[in-house]
Amino acid sequence: MIHLLQPFHYKGLHLRNRIMMSPMCQYSVWDGDGRPNAWHRTHYISRAVGGTSLVMMEMTDVLPDGRITTRDLGIWDDAQVPAFREIIDQIHSYGAKVGIQIAHAGRKTESAELRPVAPSALRFAQSYRVPHALTTSEVEAVVEAFHHGARRAVAAGADTVELHGAHGYLIHQFLSPMSNHREDRYGDRPQFALEVIEAVRAAIPAQMPLWMRISAVEYDPRGYDLDEMVQMARRFRDAGVDGFDVSSGGNAAALPDRVYPGYQVPYAARIKRDCEVPVIAVGMLEDCRVAEAVLGRGEADLVAIGRGMLADPYWANSSALHLGGSVQVPRQYYRAFPAPSIPDAENDGDG
Repeated sequence: MIHLLQPFHYKGLHLRNRIMMSPMCQYSVWDGDGRPNAWHRTHYISRAVGGTSLVMMEMTDVLPDGRITTRDLGIWDDAQVPAFREIIDQIHSYGAKVGIQIAHAGRKTESAELRPVAPSALRFAQSYRVPHALTTSEVEAVVEAFHHGARRAVAAGADTVELHGAHGYLIHQFLSPMSNHREDRYGDRPQFALEVIEAVRAAIPAQMPLWMRISAVEYDPRGYDLDEMVQMARRFRDAGVDGFDVSSGGNAAALPDRVYPGYQVPYAARIKRDCEVPVIAVGMLEDCRVAEAVLGRGEADLVAIGRGMLADPYWANSSALHLGGSVQVPRQYYRAFPAPSIPDAENDGDG
């Protein structure tokens, strides 16, 4: 049994294998309207052709000022939906499923045209601007924007939605004592995330899994640790999150002491064990033997491949061949592979 190639079924999501394309910003919306274009069509559809089971589209912002740059994808307007649907329909035609990661950059906005906002008026670093501290009513409006972003993701044909609660973006900023010094109800650091989860859950079908990307630790003594994240994750689960995409860091300049293949996997395994939900492991898993071992040890349910999939759009099939499994490419490409690796053992030849 090759664990990477085993199907995954959870609620209404049915995947042909355990491989996800990790969401990675492309900064390729050149006219600033937030809509995916020809670059995104090629970028995402090629990974579906290459055997990936779940294509998680990059950080897609729920408000114009929620972008890192004006070149980010956006989902703040119904007029953006058709461009997403065109790509998603094509991905579906190659047997893959699609998620959209919805987000708000908060104080990590970089473009001068965009206004940075945050729980408190604390800049991310000296090279960043001091953000506007959101009022209570403004926070409530952002929650509503997440609701409508999720609604539009459903309208675009997404099979699942992921909340970006990691890497120092707005949800993470509310979760961290380093960036949330509020005295209203959002001073309860998980409160904003809980309201976003409930708003998004109300906008998507009951059988659609809701994922949440989290930074399990902050690598800074001023931040939260893994034990506290486990406690917060349990609250998120109870509010409607079905599973977690487990990363780390991003809300401060602090870095892990050592980075190596699988260094974040223990965080995913802990969340899986203590929260009893599916988890996605991420971080330097591009060696398929490492990814296979993570799944084989039961430390995660899916693996998210980022840079490895940028280097090889066919990473899923390259891994299948390396591990002795069957390819999952369209029939038109069968002639490129040895007969034992083709699912129905047919070789279409060169005619």
